[in-house]
Amino acid sequence: MEQRHLGRTGLRVSRIGLGTLTWGRDTDDQAAADQLKAFWGAGGTLVDTADVYGGGEAEYLLGQLVGGLVPRQDLVIATKSGSVRDPDRRTDASRGHLLAALDDSLARLGTDYVDLWQVHAFDPGTPLEETLQALDLAVSSGRARYAGVAGFSGWQLAKAATWQLAAPGAGRTRLASTQMEYSLLQRGVEREVLPAAVDLGVGILPASPLGRGVLTGKYRAGVPADSRGASETLAAFVEPYLDEPAGRIVDAVVTAAHGLAVTPLQVALAWVRDRPGVAAPIVGARTSAQLSEALSVEPLTLPEEIRQALDDVSAPVHRYPDQDWSTL
Repeated sequence: MEQRHLGRTGLRVSRIGLGTLTWGRDTDDQAAADQLKAFWGAGGTLVDTADVYGGGEAEYLLGQLVGGLVPRQDLVIATKSGSVRDPDRRTDASRGHLLAALDDSLARLGTDYVDLWQVHAFDPGTPLEETLQALDLAVSSGRARYAGVAGFSGWQLAKAATWQLAAPGAGRTRLASTQMEYSLLQRGVEREVLPAAVDLGVGILPASPLGRGVLTGKYRAGVPADSRGASETLAAFVEPYLDEPAGRIVDAVVTAAHGLAVTPLQVALAWVRDRPGVAAPIVGARTSAQLSEALSVEPLTLPEEIRQALDDVSAPVHRYPDQDWSTL
């Protein structure tokens, strides 16, 4: 699998990443082992997890598999900290919480370091410079090799990345990446997040690159009984993308897939993988068969006319201040 630099850093990652959101919850030990082995066998390196996935079970399961099944040095392990299960405070990006959470993650993962440590969400209750200092401490102590963020808006990302670049030689680690939902069904990052990331050298790691599974086309005739849309825990996650506008985009993806003799999943994944600024979409598969289909996208490059047609049918509506009002 082709490797790409993550943002403006020396870290190289496979251009498809393996997500572990369902590990330890909906994906059992054997299925996780099958996925990791298939991913590694296809040349994949980037494995993304978080301390809250499966209540910590995803990290623990990954730690159990690394070493025995796949050599640690062959993987780029990325995890996230900062989300908390507190109804009064969903994020805690204070220095104390983040560093303690990182130590707990390392223990579950069974490793001395993670290759990429990400702040899981912006915390309005903590000064941003304190949050970023935790990233600096993690990197300077060797517990993390690179640092990034997730779920930051455009201004939050720009402020954080600029702060890290503002004092050369002061021990601040530049942001390598930002993880955001990005797909043909969700192109909101193109308004401000993507331009900020590209300008500041921050790589984009698209989450839910298949539109929460909807872009595979499997929901066109209803909700399959074995799908995430029928799951008690994930139905509400899928439901927003089952409306009529989304259906038109899915139809276009299916038409393109038929014309290219590939699957809708491959078309949707190739589209987002090759967007400007994207380093590696994070694919979370329920089964190893689904993952194999995603990995088979490696040789596919969409023809320009198909890419443009998909751009057009999925174009988000950006008005003021993005619209050029001088021409009106």
